[in-house]
Amino acid sequence: MNNAIIRTEGLSKTYDSGPISTHALRDVSISIPRGSFTAIVGPSGHGKSTLMHLIGGLDRPSEGSVFIDGIAISSMDNRGMAKLRAMKIGFVFQFFNLLRNLTAAENIQTAMMFAGIPEQDQEDKTIHLLELVGLADKAGSRPGQLSGGQQQRVAIARALANDPDILLMDEPTGNLDSHAEADVLATVDGLHRQGKTVVIVTHNNDIARKAEQVISVRDGQAVPDTA
Repeated sequence: MNNAIIRTEGLSKTYDSGPISTHALRDVSISIPRGSFTAIVGPSGHGKSTLMHLIGGLDRPSEGSVFIDGIAISSMDNRGMAKLRAMKIGFVFQFFNLLRNLTAAENIQTAMMFAGIPEQDQEDKTIHLLELVGLADKAGSRPGQLSGGQQQRVAIARALANDPDILLMDEPTGNLDSHAEADVLATVDGLHRQGKTVVIVTHNNDIARKAEQVISVRDGQAVPDTA
């Protein structure tokens, strides 16, 4: 796993608010191997989520570069970056972000529509993804009828709608009890064993101990260590 699917060089992010500048990241250079499981850890407010947003193309750096599969994404225009995200990256966040008036299946199919998956393929693929996360029997349930852990597994299935190489997860178990957390982590572990590159931002030391690489972020600086 010495080939990097994600790489940053001299990555910095500064937020300007009037005369005050906040340095969220400072000169961060990291490498994440293809097919690896990486945890990004550190205190709140020190730049973990900023780093994930930059490597996922959700924000642009003030300085430095982000490379996905050797492509410098930070120099792309908005359309090119959106296309790369749709092809390469799936996102899972702490607050599920499911559409409340749609069923589990419909939430996943909506993501497939945006990914350009032909309508005739959507139903079969949705069933497959729900089976993958252990929720085939919940296809017709709306988010309000699901537990927190089940909602997060639907969110993971939705993130897999475009069969991305990379799964970026920001505190995916932050709102879950220990049982639901275990279910979600078992799902994530299964995806990693299938070859997905998994990057998780987390405060949870148990999750970090499962990772192959741990990147510690403190005061906007990152130090990668082998877990």
